[in-house]
Amino acid sequence: MDPIRNPYAPGAGQRPPELAGRDRELGQFEVTLERVGAGRPERSMVLSGLRGVGKTVLLNALRGEAVRRAWGTGKIEARPDQSIRIPVAQAVHAAVREVAHRHRDPDRVDEVAGTLKSFALRATVEERRTARSAGVRWTPPTDVPATRGRADSGDLELDLVELFTDVATLAGDLGVGVGLFIDEMQDISIEELAALCGACHEISQQGAPLIVVGAGLPHLPVALAASKSYAERLFRYVSVDRLPREMADRAWRLPAATEGVTFDDAALDELYALTDGYPYFVQAYGKVTWDAAVGSPIAVEDVRAAAPEAEQELAIGFFGARYDRATPAERDYMTAMADLGVDADDLAVATAGIAEHLARKPQSLSPARDGLIKKGLVYSAERGSVAFTVPHFGKYLRAR
Repeated sequence: MDPIRNPYAPGAGQRPPELAGRDRELGQFEVTLERVGAGRPERSMVLSGLRGVGKTVLLNALRGEAVRRAWGTGKIEARPDQSIRIPVAQAVHAAVREVAHRHRDPDRVDEVAGTLKSFALRATVEERRTARSAGVRWTPPTDVPATRGRADSGDLELDLVELFTDVATLAGDLGVGVGLFIDEMQDISIEELAALCGACHEISQQGAPLIVVGAGLPHLPVALAASKSYAERLFRYVSVDRLPREMADRAWRLPAATEGVTFDDAALDELYALTDGYPYFVQAYGKVTWDAAVGSPIAVEDVRAAAPEAEQELAIGFFGARYDRATPAERDYMTAMADLGVDADDLAVATAGIAEHLARKPQSLSPARDGLIKKGLVYSAERGSVAFTVPHFGKYLRAR
């Protein structure tokens, strides 16, 4: 098959040619946008799931829906040990620019820009340093003076409320709203998550047209609940999971059909058995299978011939890159998790069982466990257990 015509896209956050299995989420978000734009109450949204299930792709698709409705939007990617003040200011600035050029009152636009500037300038020296180390080179608007006494208290929750209020009012003048999209939301500190939740709570009570859409690992809802007791009612939680068989088939068949290519049923059976319907794997195996196939229809023999190449690519780029980030002690911890998870399809493993398997005291393993959680390799949704954030990671470790 012609590799130039290959329709599959196994990239990090890259939208596949067919966004299968997410119609319900997109439809619900369209309703959210319409309700918020009409001044009706609606909750913000949180997407959670393992790595490789398409959370970032869905987050970007939701942002695209907001852009199509002329909303102001901005996006940040949270990072461990980095304050969100400057990234939020940068994202809100992008949202303001998207609506400001349509506003008839330039003085009102300047007032909001002044609030944004005061919010950004309130960042501490440490917050600016961590932002620079993360590659954020953005500076606040320089052509307007900072508004004194607005979003500059130093209390992040209060400052967010005032910033969000002013920006939402500006968008509301045009009959639209503002959407702040946050990827890797679980990496925000508990204190700043609490501030963000508090600001969202106040904004929702005001009925202001601003929503926050976050995406993160499976333990994100737990982290939000730990930050604010009402967080479970503040957001609408969407669990992003692997694709059911029908949707996985659609993700393979429809892109191929645009190139006049079909699949045998046995080939689709084999592909689903290899990928379990995880969207990243669906694209990865689809791509190498296309390249290996000799013609249409693509047969099961083509899938089996291509599988070793897909496994090798995943072992290097998807699994290996994460394994290499771990220390020797963390690798031992993950290997024990893989050994214990073989009969449970790599579901959650008891931390006490890991300690017993390694003949160690549980307390002595805490640094390795905490390091893996911080690096986003494992998560703990329930006390006393851990699980891999990456599907098939236990299988990969057992095969090493």
